[in-house]
Amino acid sequence: MNQPLQSLQQLLERVGELTRHNDQVSIGMVVESIGSRSFGPLLMLIGITLFSPLSGVPGMSIFMASFVLLVAVQMLFGRKQFWLPHYILNRSVEHDKLQKVLDWLNKPARGIDRVLKPRLTFLVRNGGSYAIAAICVVVGLCMPFMELVPFSSSAAGLALLALGLALVVHDGVLALLALVIFGATFTLIVINLL
Repeated sequence: MNQPLQSLQQLLERVGELTRHNDQVSIGMVVESIGSRSFGPLLMLIGITLFSPLSGVPGMSIFMASFVLLVAVQMLFGRKQFWLPHYILNRSVEHDKLQKVLDWLNKPARGIDRVLKPRLTFLVRNGGSYAIAAICVVVGLCMPFMELVPFSSSAAGLALLALGLALVVHDGVLALLALVIFGATFTLIVINLL
């Protein structure tokens, strides 16, 4: 069984292992490699996808919204292992496209991991993690509107990545930063849609 992830770099390395051994990498393969019990790494995966150039694929925001909602709602109900439908698990990308994204993210990931440490842990443990899941439900419900506002899904992806990392390394300061990014993104969407 895989050891729990403790950094963004470890997540990228696990996904990178899949690209070396498979022509197509499915979400199911990635979830299995990072563990289907861990809310933080799954949020990191969603965030990386939305923040990366893959967010430019039409419909990606709506697809990732369903992923966010499924995982966050299950966390709110206290499930120990997340269930995901086959239509999500079977989605795949060619290994060379995925490897380009991983290479693009590698240097920023190393820098981010150097800064993170456990701080304000009450914000990301126990009750705090349920509050994060509730926020993710709200974000998931807003994501279809992000198709209409350029770069808003990338900003939401950055915030989801930050929340996932905050849960993994127990960094409450990072969780607060993610909330600021969510607030700015929500404001941007409202201003552009009104």
